[in-house]
Amino acid sequence: MTKPPLKFETDVQYLKGVGPRLGAILAKRDIRTVEDLLNYYPRAYEDRRAARNIGTLQANDIVSVKVNIVKVASIPMGRSKRRIYDILVRDQSGQIHCKFFRVPYKGYFERFTAHQEVRLVGKVVDYRGRLEFHHPDLRDIEPEEELKDDLIPIYPEIESLSSVKIARLIHQVLEQLPAEAWGIEKFSVSLLTSRALVSRQQALLKLHHPPVSEAASYHTEKSTSHRRIIFEEFFWLELYLAARKSGLKKEKGLPIENSGKKTQQLLESLPFQITGAQKRALAEIKSDLAKPHPMHRLVQGDVGSGKTLVALASAVTVSESGCQTCLMVPTEILAEQHFKNAQRMFSPLGLKVAILTGKSKTSERNELLAALGEGRIDLLIGTHAVIEEEVQFKKLALVIIDEQHRFGVRQRGILKDKGLSPHFLVMTATPIPRTLAMTVYGDLDVSVIDEMPPGRSPIQTRVIYESKRPEALKFLADQVAKGRQAYFVYPLVEESEKIDLKNAIDEYEKLKSEFPHISLGLLHGRMKSAEKDSVMDDFRSGKIQVLVSTTVIEVGVDVPNANLMVVEHAERFGLSQLHQLRGRVGRGVQKSFCVLILGRAVSEEARARTAFMEQTSDGFKIAEFDLELRGPGEFLGTRQSGLPGFRMANLVRDVQILQEARQAAFEILQTDPQLTKAENKALREELLESHGSAALAGIA
Repeated sequence: MTKPPLKFETDVQYLKGVGPRLGAILAKRDIRTVEDLLNYYPRAYEDRRAARNIGTLQANDIVSVKVNIVKVASIPMGRSKRRIYDILVRDQSGQIHCKFFRVPYKGYFERFTAHQEVRLVGKVVDYRGRLEFHHPDLRDIEPEEELKDDLIPIYPEIESLSSVKIARLIHQVLEQLPAEAWGIEKFSVSLLTSRALVSRQQALLKLHHPPVSEAASYHTEKSTSHRRIIFEEFFWLELYLAARKSGLKKEKGLPIENSGKKTQQLLESLPFQITGAQKRALAEIKSDLAKPHPMHRLVQGDVGSGKTLVALASAVTVSESGCQTCLMVPTEILAEQHFKNAQRMFSPLGLKVAILTGKSKTSERNELLAALGEGRIDLLIGTHAVIEEEVQFKKLALVIIDEQHRFGVRQRGILKDKGLSPHFLVMTATPIPRTLAMTVYGDLDVSVIDEMPPGRSPIQTRVIYESKRPEALKFLADQVAKGRQAYFVYPLVEESEKIDLKNAIDEYEKLKSEFPHISLGLLHGRMKSAEKDSVMDDFRSGKIQVLVSTTVIEVGVDVPNANLMVVEHAERFGLSQLHQLRGRVGRGVQKSFCVLILGRAVSEEARARTAFMEQTSDGFKIAEFDLELRGPGEFLGTRQSGLPGFRMANLVRDVQILQEARQAAFEILQTDPQLTKAENKALREELLESHGSAALAGIA
């Protein structure tokens, strides 16, 4: 009985040499079908013609070397449980270290023993004046490999499946897959031609069996095959975002038109002039509010650039039309702060502001809900409490979400249902590089506040090691003696058995004994709301001179007299988080400082992060650098951002292709808004398959 021919949907366990056990291992990487296997791309290529020996290596070489293992060492990092693995290898010309800062998979290093002969493939790095390999590919010598003179794909290993075994499976598929099994090309001839793209079939064939003559472009991921797959990954996302944006523009909204008299009155009452960037953002928002479809706008700006003022002025504009605004924020501390600022600004205009958080008393809550339903509250400020079912508005026209990346899409949807397609204004104090904003917020229009208000003093930042901590404490005491206040931030609340780090509670007690003449306060997320409010009130009033805290003060805390931020174990924080923390100072007229203290066994990446903080205070430059270091998923938090996990595309490296893919997607929808043309039928079907009927709402 002959086997049926392979198809894209054939289960991988029916391939020769797979079966249920290996099929289950492949399934852990979402490889269940033949198509999934073909979409498992090589992570690098080994050029057998470039085989070298250790003695000829130079920094940045990508090489293939046959070596013998000398020894495998496990090096502890300080008192933590983390370890660096160091495999020393040699050939007849010399020896070199292979460093691993993470374990590829359980049992990986147990595979290697002294005198074992292996094939080493990787990039040579110059690490503190010594040539090394970092995370190279190490594998057993294959008996037949010396006969090959080729460009060999290197695949990420999957448990017991080595790169060589994965390559054999893929080669088997490419040999046995009939031409008709490849299906139709989803991109039209005009799209392929206009964007100079090869077909998907050609791209996959060459990715898994690249021509030696094009070795340079495959090593740098700039081949025509790479370009096709990268473009495709971006294109499907951008087509969905373009369709979604088109759908948002079709929704019927509530046009907000008025004289703007109260808004002007608010701006004239301020003790300062708003910046040009704030004026531009307000003009864009006012224009959006007047349109018959809901606004969906992202306002992004650096720490202290004045986004809150723009949001509150927008709420005043809405209130003049007899409508309501809801402002949702991530923390109670931030809600309280916005409430106090809004009350100060709104009261002279005869407008009513209310606050709703999890700690609101039942009697106050019931009274508030009644007033809200009757339209007697112009602006409601609150945490997640505002999305609860019993919170109903009379005429909700504007929803403002502060720190968008902390809320999921579901919460935006619940708020939307509380009004008649209300306008949406999304704010973030985490500057997002344009490339990432295009991808994550592609369905939103973007306003950028790229000017700082006059009077903000520059913050001097200095990175020091633990040994210099006494000097930092002396500097702290000197600033307090001058009448200033300071923050002392720690990554943990209490001592952890797993991680050897200083924690806020223990250090608070130590600092109290070291500085009995200084008034200290403690703030962390596990405290009750009333306790947190009391501490913050005492810090704002000056009763507390030094606030010992976790990152609960990262967003929104505004105490102009605080001019010093000290961050312990700064290596444990991301760049954007450090920038947010630093933004808590520099809000008064006095010179401000930020001291970043590094712990033991700090990685090169952590040193690079903190050194960059010393060089610039520009949040957008910091965000770009952070994106390069960490990648987009970790930068935003993939879970909340909804950012797709690209298999090959890289938002930093491939920004030009991203822009081309975005332009192509929007152009197609402009010429064929409903994707009904024959050449776009496959695009419509892909949207429906990937995102469901909701994706077609914008083009139906």
